[in-house]
Amino acid sequence: MTVTVEHLTKRFGSAVAVDDLSFTVQPGVVTGFLGPNGSGKSTTMRCMLGLDRPNHGTTLFDGRPFTSFTTPLREIGALLDAGYVHPGRSGRNHLRWLAASNGLPSHRVNEVLELVGLTSAAGAKVKSYSLGMRQRLGLAGVLLGDPQVVMLDEPANGLDPEGIRWIRDVLAHLAGQGRTVLVSSHQLAEIALIATDLVVIGKGRLIEQSTVQQFIATHADRWVQVKSPSLGSLRAALAAAGGDVTDIDPTTLHVRNLAIETIGEAAAHASVVLHELSPQTGSLEDAFLAATADAQEYRSAMPAGGAS
Repeated sequence: MTVTVEHLTKRFGSAVAVDDLSFTVQPGVVTGFLGPNGSGKSTTMRCMLGLDRPNHGTTLFDGRPFTSFTTPLREIGALLDAGYVHPGRSGRNHLRWLAASNGLPSHRVNEVLELVGLTSAAGAKVKSYSLGMRQRLGLAGVLLGDPQVVMLDEPANGLDPEGIRWIRDVLAHLAGQGRTVLVSSHQLAEIALIATDLVVIGKGRLIEQSTVQQFIATHADRWVQVKSPSLGSLRAALAAAGGDVTDIDPTTLHVRNLAIETIGEAAAHASVVLHELSPQTGSLEDAFLAATADAQEYRSAMPAGGAS
């Protein structure tokens, strides 16, 4: 099921939270939805699901708005706030009323409880759940109707390392089945591991939609790492050839603005033995910070000094 967002705009008074935003989420891959704090990600997802009414624009799920689905859990599973659950209900009863509201068989409740690892805690009231347990309960609700579209806002929040690994595997499995998966997250290392496509926004506007690899190639730094026990003559030769050479330690250089072949030939001419000659690329985090530098709501500075 393809999800299409077209010219979405949402204002709160004079503040523009989402500004003429358009993008497409394709089935069969995990799409990471990224942006700095205050960029409009959560508001966008709420507008997509009809929880907030946009001032302009549409979101269509295979050509249909979310409000047209009579049993939406069978088509679209969404988790935007794991804490938005009646605290006096048990986990099992929370899922029971969700299932009943969408005409889902009761046996699905026990199936998803087992899937998310909450069977032993299903009878406890939600107010006794930790944040991680609430996240698991929310994911159980998302999976209850076996939907074709999954939309999650910070799904790993509160999960321990095992839980983070589990949600990563679940999302990859769902995408592998041809489902459409949109995940908003600040955990860029996790997005780099699970996402194929990216939608990056800032100040409510689209910055870029591309694959993860294209985004990193466009925005991240690139250099060549050179290791050798004798770098003196090589360093001078590389600088003379126009290379931007940075000393990392006595046996390691980072070289920019020169092709790896040029570096290797310079080492051969200088009779320098190389222990490493490898191209390096910055991380998704590096690319994200570079691409969103002008869209950051808050900017941090390094402290001038420690406490005296």
